[in-house]
Amino acid sequence: MPRGYSLLDSPHLRVSRPVSACARCRAAKVKCDGKLPACTACEKAHREEECASTNDNFARGKERSYVTALELEIERLEKRLTYARLRKASVAMHDPDVKSEPRDSPTFAASPTPEATPTPDSGRKDSLAVIRDAIHRKAARKRENSDVNTLVSDFGYMSVNATMRDFDPSVINITFARLVLAASVINAIPPAKTTHLPTKDVADKAVRFYMSNIYPLYPAFPESAVLTLLADLYQRDSPLAKSSESWLFWMVLAIGSAAQSTSANDNYYQDAIEFVARALPHADRALTPGYVTQIQSLLLLTQYSMLDPTHFESWHLNAFTCRAAVDLGFHQDPVGAQPSEELDERRRTFYCVYSLDRAIGMVHARAFSFTDDAISVELPDVPVSLPSDDGTALTPDISMHVFQFRRMQSNWYQTLFQSDPGNALPDAQAYIWQMCLEMRQWSEGLPQTVSVAFREMLDLELHYSYVYCIAPSSRAPHVTDYGRKLIYEYAIGYINQIHRVVHGANAAFYTYHDALKVYFLGSQLVAVLRDATDVLLSGTFIQPPVMPPGLAPAPPLRQGPTGDGDELDRSLAALEKVSLVLEKYGERWENALQLRGSFEAISAEVIGGLKTRQEHKAAAQGTGLWYYPA
Repeated sequence: MPRGYSLLDSPHLRVSRPVSACARCRAAKVKCDGKLPACTACEKAHREEECASTNDNFARGKERSYVTALELEIERLEKRLTYARLRKASVAMHDPDVKSEPRDSPTFAASPTPEATPTPDSGRKDSLAVIRDAIHRKAARKRENSDVNTLVSDFGYMSVNATMRDFDPSVINITFARLVLAASVINAIPPAKTTHLPTKDVADKAVRFYMSNIYPLYPAFPESAVLTLLADLYQRDSPLAKSSESWLFWMVLAIGSAAQSTSANDNYYQDAIEFVARALPHADRALTPGYVTQIQSLLLLTQYSMLDPTHFESWHLNAFTCRAAVDLGFHQDPVGAQPSEELDERRRTFYCVYSLDRAIGMVHARAFSFTDDAISVELPDVPVSLPSDDGTALTPDISMHVFQFRRMQSNWYQTLFQSDPGNALPDAQAYIWQMCLEMRQWSEGLPQTVSVAFREMLDLELHYSYVYCIAPSSRAPHVTDYGRKLIYEYAIGYINQIHRVVHGANAAFYTYHDALKVYFLGSQLVAVLRDATDVLLSGTFIQPPVMPPGLAPAPPLRQGPTGDGDELDRSLAALEKVSLVLEKYGERWENALQLRGSFEAISAEVIGGLKTRQEHKAAAQGTGLWYYPA
């Protein structure tokens, strides 16, 4: 590419016109393909100059065609760019050639001859000229910088629509998939090592794990799709015809394999990276905008990113997924009658996106991609029936319950954390108690047929939500002693339970985001122990606040085993388990080790104070004296 060449000099304008036929084709009543700058019919008739859209008849700035408006904007920017370059060239002409020479060149090294010695008047004139030129150059540089900044700012207004289908890899070098990967890839996936299919046992195991532990939570596509692909590849020996099918197959294998991994060096994780490498060549077609397969493909990539934060950023992928769903109108139920199966499949796809967006937004403490006020989608009516491992029984669909719980979380999260922080929530305690009551009623309404692994996962999510909702927020900054006691009990319960989960067999769907949750719960436990040490360690009963009739009562304290020992021992054991859980997660994700280091730093003072109390307690018990925590 020659020096000085820029892609801005020759922008590719041959794109589809999405509005109407050109004026000539409309008058002749012939088919117009809408190509720009001239359609095919006008090119064949050598009438390129007469090819103009009917939208060109509108005044400048009021065009009804998006493409026409872009053409005029590009034309204006080209003129500004040309003007800026001409100004730069004219400024450069004022600089004498001698000033471009280095000071150690012969021009500066030679002694002036008597004839060349300047007179006082000529030296004064030369110095004034030098000063004048320097002022002109400085002003020109300021004007040039201002022009460039304005030009860059203008280009910033030209956005990419996630539903445009003009990102064709055969036509232009930029595709939507490449934009997605450029924004979300942290470390590049190594190239695939083989072109062969994995053994049938490996594929069956990964697909079975995905369909049993992940698909019930996110049924974004028909369950028969993956099973049919598996049968076509291994039983009928027929290749996959579509890129979206190849993407679906390889990403399901990658997610199912990565979810079973316990270490960054085990075979499950290495297989997952290999499967993703096999899927990426199909990204351009699988992520083609304008189709439901784009949403499903992005959803799968987002799920994988939650299991592999080393290579992908889940926050950005979630944003792309939500943008695609909104651009295709999935956030609104379609107007008019539709077949119930198609409508339910559409709704399930949207609520899978919704569920992931709420979970990812909360765990990162960021805003959601869209608010609840912007959506109008009913929950799907038809439950999804899933074959069990032996193919005889049916696994109950729990996605409906997960969708309901995400809507509850979304409600209080937007109210407490995403609304105007300067506007305090009136009667915040009553609102929080009501939200906790609704979540508790949801938990009590779960069917008995839910498996032990899923029930344990949902129980952890409930404890996490209790602490999140009761913790200080911008609109409810004050927490009572009873609120601190609730945070204390549910945080310890969560930590003890997740400690058992991470040291057991992989089940359900646990990701790197669970490490972030452990860090959050541990931080909240440290905060309440720092603010109310004596109240929490004394073990005395704290009376729940009495609410007026008609309002939700305060949540009860956590029921179940509280562990061995008194509150001091429970607190130290829970804080130690936070570090142990993050260390265990660190075997899979290096980022978890950074979380562990951060937690140990913020908890060192509290742990030191608790250990000092423990030493005093042991010394008092050794002398036969009573020990009072306060």
